[in-house]
Amino acid sequence: MAEFLIVAGMSGAGRSTVAASLEDLQWVVIDNLPASVMGRMGELVGDDQRVALIVGRGGGANVPELLEAISQLRSGPHNIHTLFLDAPDDVLIRRYEGTRRRHPIADHNVEAAVHAERRSLEDLKDTADVLLDTGELNVNQLRARIFELYGEARRRQGMRITMMSFGFKYGIPLDVDMVFDVRFLPNPHWDDALRPLNGRDEAVAHFVLAQPEAQDFLTQVENLLATLIPGFEREGKTYLTIAVGCTGGQHRSVAITEALSSAVRESGQNVATFHRDVDR
Repeated sequence: MAEFLIVAGMSGAGRSTVAASLEDLQWVVIDNLPASVMGRMGELVGDDQRVALIVGRGGGANVPELLEAISQLRSGPHNIHTLFLDAPDDVLIRRYEGTRRRHPIADHNVEAAVHAERRSLEDLKDTADVLLDTGELNVNQLRARIFELYGEARRRQGMRITMMSFGFKYGIPLDVDMVFDVRFLPNPHWDDALRPLNGRDEAVAHFVLAQPEAQDFLTQVENLLATLIPGFEREGKTYLTIAVGCTGGQHRSVAITEALSSAVRESGQNVATFHRDVDR
């Protein structure tokens, strides 16, 4: 069977970068396909093809027609995934004003255009399999996230799990299903020898994981996930993103995320790891 990925989202949230990344991953990328044609695409592709449909540019898609087309695709034999790209309004406005590009649905008032587009795409966003917040991601980080989510290594069956670390000082990720706070653990930042390192370095990982409360936390979260993941799979959830945060996203959250990723991966799950703020 073929695999379809429908990519929609806010203008300025990174659709061009996502399209280019999918092309690099050998997806067949079709941009701005009318909804009236999209619903019949399942009849036109062969088995084992991967087709990305980039839609919704500038709020121009008729959302009810688009949702109907997606429903029509899902009624066939193929695997269908939907990705919605988003970012905070202030980020989208800043991106347009910084590049002096005209917003696709307005000539002058970018802020009003962003608000109008968000309202028009609300129902589409609510039905997406994956909501990806690009507000804190640069181009290379967004490209890495797409490779993790839709690269060849992720094609095997089963729910796709992303374990993400982040720093609360840079904001909580919007595109996650669960958030854990590890700021209760001793902070390696206050150790002069550890401050320049991060949680992927052995010395920092040892410092963090040697704490009894860290081991208790890991045991309890692993037990929780052992219950939740099979339940999510039974309910048909195909993507799960779990975020672990500390103050700056460089030490404690990174070490804990690496440890959790290893434990869940050893249980047979399909896990990718992403450290949003480790290089700040």
